[in-house]
Order: sequence, then structure tokens, then C-alpha cells
Amino acid sequence: MAESNRIYDGKIIKVRVDKVQINGRQTIREIVEHNGSAAILPLIGNMIIMEKQYRHAINKELYEIPAGTLEKGESPEECAARELVEETGYKAGRLEFLGKCYMTPGYCTELIHFFLATDLQEVKEHEMDDDEQLTIVKVSIDDAVKMILNGEIQDAKTVCAILTYKSKV
Repeated sequence: MAESNRIYDGKIIKVRVDKVQINGRQTIREIVEHNGSAAILPLIGNMIIMEKQYRHAINKELYEIPAGTLEKGESPEECAARELVEETGYKAGRLEFLGKCYMTPGYCTELIHFFLATDLQEVKEHEMDDDEQLTIVKVSIDDAVKMILNGEIQDAKTVCAILTYKSKV
């Protein structure tokens, strides 16, 4: 890399512009730096605890699994446990690592860690982030796969987690 300049330093992301050599030619790459995140597939029996959440960037609601950004010094498993309680009001008796993947590696460093959450217990009091607008929905695993195939579930992390889980059971 010939040069790298940070052009934005936000709460969740940072953005840098890199000058790089590719195939002997200099080009520019705009990179979104992200601390990484954890996404949780919470199951009660064969039912997934999902969220229908408004996403401003695309101006619509999406079906999603709970997820959140890693806080400084936090492990992916700690993040998963925290986000599950914050977003759904459930605490996992068991968290099992399912895998990890980069969602948009062409321009973003975010690595998402996926966890299966089972033995769920409802927590009486939980606090969502002030900027979150979501509704909890329960969807069977088979219906979730159908929703992926017919385009109702369009969130990449949710598709990845559900299909990864289905491939392992």
C-alpha cells in the first residue's frame, strides 16, 4: 500500500482511503473499518426468535436475527450474550459458535461471528438501545428457510446464520 488516509472517525465505523498497487497500476480503495460483530440464532424448540427492524439506510423493515457491534475489549461471545438480552429479553443458557464470515469484504473489514443460543430464559428487565426500533417475532426454522427462498428474509447475516445452522443439523 502506497498511502492510507483516514477521512472519517465515527462512533461505529471509520473510513479510510488507500492508494494501492493492483496489477502494476495505482488505484484508490475506500475502506470502511469496523470492530466486528456478533449475530445470534436464538432457538426455542424449532422456533427462531427474530426481529423485524427498521433500517434507515434502505428505508424499510427487515427480518433479522439479533446482532451487534463488538465493544472495545469485548469477545464475540460476550457481545452475543449482551446483544441477545438487550434486543430480545432472553438470556442464553448455552451459546455455541456456528462460524464467522465477512459480509462485504470488497470495502469493509467487518467480521461477523455467529452463535446458536439455546436453553433460553426470559429476563424480566432489559433495555434496548435508544436508536433501535424493532418488533420480536417467532418463526419456525422451516418457515425461515422458505422466507429466505422467497425473498422475505433479505438480511445477509440472517441468511448466513440460518443456512449454516440448517447445514449442521
